[in-house]
Amino acid sequence: MAALTVTVVMTTTAFGETGESSFGEAFFVSKRNDGSIEVLGSAVTWLLLLMSMCSIGLMVHLALANRRQTVLPDELIKSIRRNIKKKQFQKAIDLASKDNSYVGKILVAAFQEAKFGFPSMMRSLEQTADELATARLRRIELLNVFGQVSPMIGLFGTVYGMILAFGAIVASGGSADPVALAGGIGTALTTTFWGLVVAIPALAGYAILRNKIDELTVEATITAEDILNNFRPRKSAQVIPPTNGVSKTEATRSTQTVEAC
Repeated sequence: MAALTVTVVMTTTAFGETGESSFGEAFFVSKRNDGSIEVLGSAVTWLLLLMSMCSIGLMVHLALANRRQTVLPDELIKSIRRNIKKKQFQKAIDLASKDNSYVGKILVAAFQEAKFGFPSMMRSLEQTADELATARLRRIELLNVFGQVSPMIGLFGTVYGMILAFGAIVASGGSADPVALAGGIGTALTTTFWGLVVAIPALAGYAILRNKIDELTVEATITAEDILNNFRPRKSAQVIPPTNGVSKTEATRSTQTVEAC
């Protein structure tokens, strides 16, 4: 703890020569011990700042794109169920076709296979659901990339800063002034800080969005399958008149027609 305190004091001293540099400047601009700007260290810092802004914007965009309203809108499901209950199948199909949500797309894919029978409808629904869910998960992978790469970039800045610090020791013959070391140490700490600032929210957002997508897409697929069960072929039974006083029933073959428009 004492070593960390000494390091922080050394860093702030280097960036606060004669009171001309603010404390906030230490987090955005890396400087040498002579007050000049360290170009590579500053470039790494600003690259991480840019990645931070991109990851936050991406998280907001993906959170809006994966709301319940865009995956499983309740109003659409209620309208489709209501029309199916009234035997207005074409109207239910039209409602699904006009909706751009996840559940609307998988229902449309299933309805397009109605002429091939109920099993084909279920296969089409499951295949389309897998494809669309995978596409949604693929979009959030960029957050995972940000979370994995940014600490490596920060580590690059850390190593570079330590190289500068040890270079100052060598240049002074082994007895460097702490102020001369502060420039390299400051670069190392600043880039590490911003690498973690990018990585932590990006990985947290990735985990939250992935779980949310999994939950909503599974629920939407189950709901769509439940709606398709209304189109399942039904079996009927035919009663054969009694013969020799014994009543017999024979199950007729199941009809293969789908109750679709």
